[in-house]
Amino acid sequence: MKKLRFCLLLAGLLGLLTGCVTKVEETGKIKDPEFTVVKKEDIPEEMAALIEEQGDQVFRITFTDQGYLYIAQGYGAKPTTGYSVEVAALYETENAIVLETALLGPESGEEIKEKTTCPYVVVKLEAVDKPVQFE
Repeated sequence: MKKLRFCLLLAGLLGLLTGCVTKVEETGKIKDPEFTVVKKEDIPEEMAALIEEQGDQVFRITFTDQGYLYIAQGYGAKPTTGYSVEVAALYETENAIVLETALLGPESGEEIKEKTTCPYVVVKLEAVDKPVQFE
């Protein structure tokens, strides 16, 4: 009887631990929304605090403020200066806003310093009631 209770309890706990995962179905680009890359000093304070909390970790953050959607992607700690993040694409599908970024390393011949940096990019666009998909 104890084994049966234990098995039922274990099955119940495993059921609680498995979460629902929603995958945004790729339906193709319907438009390219206008966006701007936000300078560090122009990031809303609350979002800047969220980015700061990430420390040297990889992160993906979305933030809505005053009718705008801010999307941030960070690549974690890098050993030197000279890294940057490029927006490769930002587009809207029927079901999502898709952000594709690329981490660019120091260019050859560029003067670099042995200093840990945490490159990230923040983009701003008009708020849309769709989830953000990071590629």
